[in-house]
Amino acid sequence: MAGNLKEVRERITSVNNTQQITKAMKLVSASKLRRAQEAIVQMRPYAEKLNQMLRNILSNLDSDAQSSLSVEREVKRACMVVVTSNRGLCGAFNSNVCKAAVYDIDTKYKSIREQGGLTILCIGKKGYDFFRKRYPDVRIIKDYVLLFEDLSFENVSRVSQRLLNAFTAGEYDVVDVAYGKFRNAAVQFTITEQFLPVAKIEKEAGDSKIKADYIFEPGQEKLLETLIPTILQTQFQRFVLDTHASEHGARMTAMDSATENANELLRDLRITYNKARQEAITKEILEIVGGAAALENA
Repeated sequence: MAGNLKEVRERITSVNNTQQITKAMKLVSASKLRRAQEAIVQMRPYAEKLNQMLRNILSNLDSDAQSSLSVEREVKRACMVVVTSNRGLCGAFNSNVCKAAVYDIDTKYKSIREQGGLTILCIGKKGYDFFRKRYPDVRIIKDYVLLFEDLSFENVSRVSQRLLNAFTAGEYDVVDVAYGKFRNAAVQFTITEQFLPVAKIEKEAGDSKIKADYIFEPGQEKLLETLIPTILQTQFQRFVLDTHASEHGARMTAMDSATENANELLRDLRITYNKARQEAITKEILEIVGGAAALENA
């Protein structure tokens, strides 16, 4: 019985230590989430309006004006950008992002992958560790796995500019991004969006809206050379900031659940420990009483 009591005491100490770690991680994630949430909430309306404006402009260009970033080509080479976190302990967040990317890779780009035309660009260590094991035959770019250490626009735009240059040069015919979209601390969505080519607004059948009459100064082509890359870099920044906020929200929720589970486990262990102590005390009393009775009868 003494051995059982010692084991239960050791388990209680171990669970207490783990609970202190989960509490600390929850507080740290809550602090980081506040800053990350402010960043994405402030940027999202701006980025969405720019995206709407970009698609609207491209849909209303003159026939002789065309952007190289909106040209749709036969898809022979594709790039899947996977944005995950560098660290774990955030529930199923990273695995959900990877699963979303895997679904498109195994369905939408299955033939392209089999022909060696697929490239995976990983942002975050977790995504890189997952895909290098799952797809050893696929080219994986790992130059930006530590991007989350510096989320300044200048640093993130290095990635988006590389993708823009590669698409323009014909290295890729399509670029998709799998990332986590932040709603609140408890809810994050996994989304795969097409980054390139830029999708135009499709006109519905019977749409009688008058074509937008934009005035471009300077000319259309010269303006689009600067406008479109800047808007696309802003969109890519939104993907990264969304994932950053989602990571901390998922980790805070996971650590909160872990702390609650530790409380329940401690409650059960303390009950077990008290029962074992009562049994041990009762057994000792019975032994004493039995010994005294034996002495009296001797």
